[in-house]
Amino acid sequence: MNGILLINKEKGMTSHDVVNRLRKILHMKKIGHTGTLDPQASGLLVVLLGTACKALPYLEDVDKEYIAEMELGRKTISDDIWGEVQEVREVTPIADFPALVRSMIGVQQQVPPLISSIKVNGKKLYEYARAKQSVTVKPRQVEIYEMEVLEEASLRFRCRCSSGTYVRAICRDMALQSGNLGCMKSLVRTQVGRFKLSDAVTLEQVEKGMFQIIPLKEALRHYPQVALTDPSDVLNGKHLRLDVPYDQFLFTYQDEPLAIYRRHHDCVFACVRGLW
Repeated sequence: MNGILLINKEKGMTSHDVVNRLRKILHMKKIGHTGTLDPQASGLLVVLLGTACKALPYLEDVDKEYIAEMELGRKTISDDIWGEVQEVREVTPIADFPALVRSMIGVQQQVPPLISSIKVNGKKLYEYARAKQSVTVKPRQVEIYEMEVLEEASLRFRCRCSSGTYVRAICRDMALQSGNLGCMKSLVRTQVGRFKLSDAVTLEQVEKGMFQIIPLKEALRHYPQVALTDPSDVLNGKHLRLDVPYDQFLFTYQDEPLAIYRRHHDCVFACVRGLW
């Protein structure tokens, strides 16, 4: 069984919990996923089955969409309501929430939450936090493409952003910009690249056989594709001299993904990932 399975993850489960459950249901070991979802978040988890796991690095760097709620009045170590409270402050009403939300659109330098898996000097940020060690967290460039208010009373909004963006940090920063402390109250991931939550299934549906596998070729269709009639050179990992306008592309054989090649120099291309 090879390909992509879209799972609607429920709250309270880690992404690894989902993978372990699927291994038991599907009776296979080679299962992975793109884009980890925090335990208290729900929504779309893109699961890779079999040989599709080899394509993981080429499926992660895509835009994502979320629906989130913000809570004002407290600062936490994790920038969400489940983390240790660091400071509490009286809430100042936000005069124009839609304008505040729109102001976040664009390229920005975002400081990741301290409770995250980003590494500093070879150590994950959450490890520093657990050990009560101080660490300097450098901002990272992210881009927020769309922000839309869904319900002003509950400070609920939709966000479409680049890979690596922390919605928890967006909530923290919007609160600070409004003169408040704040953190994220809820999070649902609704889209990863072209994959949508509306097409995902629950683990219970997988148990009942109510699911479809998306072919890897469909997941990689954002890559230019070049069809092969003889795959032997590619299977042997050879560099190839080609006259194509792409710097990186997908070789297919008999309509199946075979390998991702990247321009090495001039017209010479090298294999960066075999997918057989």
